[in-house]
Amino acid sequence: MKIVVGGASSVGKSIVGYLSLGNNDIVVVDEDSAKLDEIAKEYDVQPVLGSISHPDIQESIGMKNMDMLIAVTDNDEINMIACQVAYTLFNVPRKIARVDSQYFLNPLWNTLYNEKSLPIDLVITPDVEIGKFINALYNLPGSSAVFPFLGNKINVFAFRHRDADIPFMKFSLNHINQKLAEMNAKIVLIIRGSRRIVPNGEEVYLQRNDLIYVSCYSEQNTEIMRLFGVDHNPYEKAVIFGANTISYYLASQIEKNENVSSCCIIEDDAVKAAKMAEKLNNTSVIFGEMMSDVILEDAGFANADVSIAVTDRDKDNLLISLLASKNKETQALSLVNSKDYNQLTFNIRNNVIVDRSVITISGILHYLRKARISEAYSIGRGIGEFWEIRLGEDSVNLGRSVKELRIPQDSSVVLIARGDELIYDFDKQHLQANDKVLLFVAPPDIRDIERIFYL
Repeated sequence: MKIVVGGASSVGKSIVGYLSLGNNDIVVVDEDSAKLDEIAKEYDVQPVLGSISHPDIQESIGMKNMDMLIAVTDNDEINMIACQVAYTLFNVPRKIARVDSQYFLNPLWNTLYNEKSLPIDLVITPDVEIGKFINALYNLPGSSAVFPFLGNKINVFAFRHRDADIPFMKFSLNHINQKLAEMNAKIVLIIRGSRRIVPNGEEVYLQRNDLIYVSCYSEQNTEIMRLFGVDHNPYEKAVIFGANTISYYLASQIEKNENVSSCCIIEDDAVKAAKMAEKLNNTSVIFGEMMSDVILEDAGFANADVSIAVTDRDKDNLLISLLASKNKETQALSLVNSKDYNQLTFNIRNNVIVDRSVITISGILHYLRKARISEAYSIGRGIGEFWEIRLGEDSVNLGRSVKELRIPQDSSVVLIARGDELIYDFDKQHLQANDKVLLFVAPPDIRDIERIFYL
């Protein structure tokens, strides 16, 4: 696929980082030569200096031959104009724009985005999506990912298995899933180091530090984690580092949480700190050096249940995680943009990595994939994706069994949702119209599974 990414800041870079894993030709356009140099050193892209909204720039990069434009500069207006130019002058089939301003996101103006007005196929707000992702982790202490499906009826959530002495450690994965089936739940994936383990009937046993993905009804998350020895009390005291769109969304949601006794934001930019303090009601905002012992003491960092580092500087977020790890009771959530830091922070105790690229790309996966996907999430660079696919009346798969689909071995069908029924044991099932199929898709299998579910 030929893709143009407008903007080489953290959002653009995170998208490029994910797209570069696939068979894509990527052009990156930005007005900052330093950012372009940085992204070109790390990824195989064509850097172009200029504004993505200018017709001459779009013409110079051959926009008429492109499959998609993803305009994610820090300026909403530039992103929207870029999509207009790409549509009007170059007839680009797919156009995605980053829009952060609430003025443009007001539901009253939904009719603004169409071919007659602003020809934008998909509007994304990456920082708000990151805020939502972290808020889901906040509401499910001990988890490292929560992906809602079927209109929030079920989810796939992940947690790290650290207790080697729990009873489940004695049983095989097949035996555990038989027990979980009584709760309409299932372990659907295990990440062990860099290895993916997909339940396929082989005798597999859990190991300490496995990252376990479970599918279940949303209200069962906590109960299932307790079966694996993961039992956390609700977070009451939170310290957030960085005053930005992400932290504002988080703090505004945390303020509504009855379990929370205190929430504090630390910011080293006086203007940002002042603006944040004006917008929030029950959140303390402290201006000062984030690593200062005095500032950390004022924020109650030593007694925090959770530390959330969402600055735009990976090094600071990493250092904050290290500081938080000194308190064995503090859960650390750290936003990272670089895949290198993603690996470095893996071994920090009680730390959960929030990879910007993974969350940002999840919002546009259904536009990148050639299948009828209604919901999709990336779970990590090079690890895989979860897809929810609804079978229409014209699907070529109607009447077929799951076995007849010939899903590649490294991928799997997680479940079939038929009306209010969740079907995990589908050996004797045949697919019907309006079935919703939840799949785990390994990166090498993406094209094969796209072909299976193209219609």
